[in-house]
Amino acid sequence: MISMLGIAQIVSWGSLFYSIGVLGPAMRKDLDVSELFLFTTFTGSLLVSGTLAPWAGRMIDKRGGRFVLSVGSILAVIAFAILAVANHPAVLVTGWLVAGAAMACCLYDPAFATLSQHTGDRYRKAVTALTLFGGFASTVFWPLSHLLLEAWGWRATLGIYAGMHAFMCLPIHRMFVPNYLSKRVPGPADKTSAEEASPRTGAERDSRLAWLTISFAFATFVFGVIAVHLIPLLTSAGLTPAQAVTVSMLVGPMQVAGRVIELSLSGRVRAVTVGITAFALMLLALVALVSVEGFGIAAIVFVVAYGCGNGVLTIVKGTAPAEIFGREGLGRLLGHLSSAGFYAKALAPAAFSGLLALGLTRNAALSAVSMVAMGAMASYVMALRPRAGRHP
Repeated sequence: MISMLGIAQIVSWGSLFYSIGVLGPAMRKDLDVSELFLFTTFTGSLLVSGTLAPWAGRMIDKRGGRFVLSVGSILAVIAFAILAVANHPAVLVTGWLVAGAAMACCLYDPAFATLSQHTGDRYRKAVTALTLFGGFASTVFWPLSHLLLEAWGWRATLGIYAGMHAFMCLPIHRMFVPNYLSKRVPGPADKTSAEEASPRTGAERDSRLAWLTISFAFATFVFGVIAVHLIPLLTSAGLTPAQAVTVSMLVGPMQVAGRVIELSLSGRVRAVTVGITAFALMLLALVALVSVEGFGIAAIVFVVAYGCGNGVLTIVKGTAPAEIFGREGLGRLLGHLSSAGFYAKALAPAAFSGLLALGLTRNAALSAVSMVAMGAMASYVMALRPRAGRHP
């Protein structure tokens, strides 16, 4: 199940999230729209994902991950079919908004919640193993999108991606994810305890959830800024374009390396402790990025800290909430947390560009982002406090 879901995650992330970076220029040229219009539309898809993520989480808790992941695959087929035949900007907008709905149903958080229903005590290792697959999405789909674009154009490429969701991802979600059924129907005596364990009366009334939401949203904002502006940030620090691309290509392998290390430590170190390390690596990456002056030690420290921190934080987002609040109703909980993350990811690139437009220098803008990173770490520490009135 984990291996097959991993293949589906590579296809889902690669087509829904990463392909626009390669196909975007050709789409803009054919449809005669600006780069701002295209990426504002993509930002809209992320906002749709954030809005629908809590619903997807609730549906996973109610009907199981197989249903929600399958809905995501169907929505992806529809989205890419619309985009492939788009002949007007309004059709382009419609396609990406549907793609946003697909993201809410078939990316990491729905997959994590699905794993929680079937893997028991092996949940944390299952999450790490799944992210090892997902870490190769950009590695596979950036060159694949380029090759397909050169051979058949962007419309045929999107049509192929629609077919991949229809004939790969959908069958995987239907055939390899077990049907989730409650082992027993709670009787009258069980209803009170079940309600007490639900996210509404448990985690959602726990002040630690607000701190955890803030910390993950701030961290997603920071990583979102760096991911989109990485090449300009490196070239403005003295690297040549070729050196900047080389450093950027190392991010993916560093993400996988961080996840492999996390997997080796999963039996000895708690997920919440690994989370502190991830936030520390995020701060180290920003300090190194500010210090970069040409290709040197600071650039290497940056790519290692950024890649490992980003890779590990993805795991922490799925496992730390389960350690803090338990796995009861985890779909709804992860949906709540990922909603804020999608909003942060959507707003991050424009927010950083706005700082530069206001006249801030590169390092001043990065210092402002560093303040957000420190707020993320402080909020995470607050989320780790024992619940009020409970023994630690």
